[in-house]
Amino acid sequence: MKAQITLATALATLSLAALTAGSAEAKIVCRNGYQMVNGSPLATPYCQDNLVGAVARERGIKVSDAEIRDNPNTKRYVCQLIGRDNRTYMACINAYGARRGF
Repeated sequence: MKAQITLATALATLSLAALTAGSAEAKIVCRNGYQMVNGSPLATPYCQDNLVGAVARERGIKVSDAEIRDNPNTKRYVCQLIGRDNRTYMACINAYGARRGF
């Protein structure tokens, strides 16, 4: 009986140690609208939307990155307010609309 309690205690201790050990936290790292993947930049919608939000906040528009990502109309509105900023051109390309004949 004592061996079972000792074994159960050891297993519980090991389980707790495994859970509290430095868990790897996967966090997306964005630089200038590009996600860094193994040290190389990769254009992703997540990072592009974060860039739109950052440029909007620089211009005084109160909007969060999550609002830009979650609501396409908010993104379109913010892109129209920002105008044709070179940093956000590719992220906002669909918001500008097609200009025919010009």
